[in-house]
Amino acid sequence: MSIPQFRKRDLVFPVFVPSMLFSSGEGAIIPILPTAAEHLGANLPTAGLVAGLTMIGTVAFDIPAAKLVHKLGERRAMMWSSWVAATAIIGAMLATNLLLMGLAVFVAGAMISTFALARHAFMSEHVPLTHRARSLSLLGGMFRAGAFIGPIVASAVIYIAGYNFVYLAGAILCLASGLVLLMAPADAVPDSASRHQGSTLAIARREWRKLATVGMSATIIGMLRTVRQLGLPLWALYIGLHPGTSAFIIGVAGFLDFVLFYASGQIMDRWGRRAALVPTSIGMTLAHFALVFAHDETGFLVVAVLMSLANALGSGIVLTLGADLAPHDARHEFLAAYRLLIDSGIALTPVLLSALTVGITLPGAVLCFAGVSVVGAWLGWKYPPKFGIR
Repeated sequence: MSIPQFRKRDLVFPVFVPSMLFSSGEGAIIPILPTAAEHLGANLPTAGLVAGLTMIGTVAFDIPAAKLVHKLGERRAMMWSSWVAATAIIGAMLATNLLLMGLAVFVAGAMISTFALARHAFMSEHVPLTHRARSLSLLGGMFRAGAFIGPIVASAVIYIAGYNFVYLAGAILCLASGLVLLMAPADAVPDSASRHQGSTLAIARREWRKLATVGMSATIIGMLRTVRQLGLPLWALYIGLHPGTSAFIIGVAGFLDFVLFYASGQIMDRWGRRAALVPTSIGMTLAHFALVFAHDETGFLVVAVLMSLANALGSGIVLTLGADLAPHDARHEFLAAYRLLIDSGIALTPVLLSALTVGITLPGAVLCFAGVSVVGAWLGWKYPPKFGIR
């Protein structure tokens, strides 16, 4: 699809600002969920389960979200998911037992899935191919901004008013996301035309080759990003770094990741998707392999920076590949299946990391994921051209 005189700045209020606000609201509440669950009587494993219900809700709602977006349209789906998420967050704040809190957290996770699918479908439909990667890299930058802003807001609120008021901050951010969409002109987020009435599973069966090859390569990228988020703090603990030192190093590396996010889109639009996908996969392989040899502060810093550089090269790649692969007659359904594949891989990663750490030690677990990244690089090099992706 071609849009005359397309300008990325036209997406600021319809897409980028609401995405950053929604992501900030999500990022604000996630860190305090284990503590909140513990105050309601949960032990450590139960508190972890309650916190994980956001991801469980996201995965469980990936397929129903397609029907919801198909029925409401992208703009209304994003607005209503923002407001329902805000309501769910307030519900979690007011919950008097773990069951009610868990239900509220699950609903918030389901709304994350709906918002993300609606936004992804809109960008896939209305952003021209010539600007797609750069626009989706900017969208990826909004995720990173939200993941940075949310915890900072949460930290400030905790010190000023207590952890329970973090829920209120998160709800306000989600509410603001929906209000920005409401105030934006309706034609700024036009709904995609409905072309398909079949099920998501039917489209997944029809398009299984895309999902099993390029989709799996994107899933491996998502898994390695999760290993990075979990593995760096674990490795710092493993080698005995001071928590303040490790947090500072991870923060510095995260900032580097954030400031470089747009470079990936420029690379993909100019030289093709594989020019970002393959180097990201190989970079993640090398970084995870190098982590095994990092036994002091300097080594840890070098590896953390290497991981950030590798990750920054692939900013927006998962969204861009989904948009490239989505068939014109069933965008919502295909993207729902694509997101289900990736979200499932991400949700499974902490379980695999824990099991491998118990079975073959943390260095062995890290090396296993480095090997998986090699497979992702191979899939990312071989299969995109088979589906018309340069």
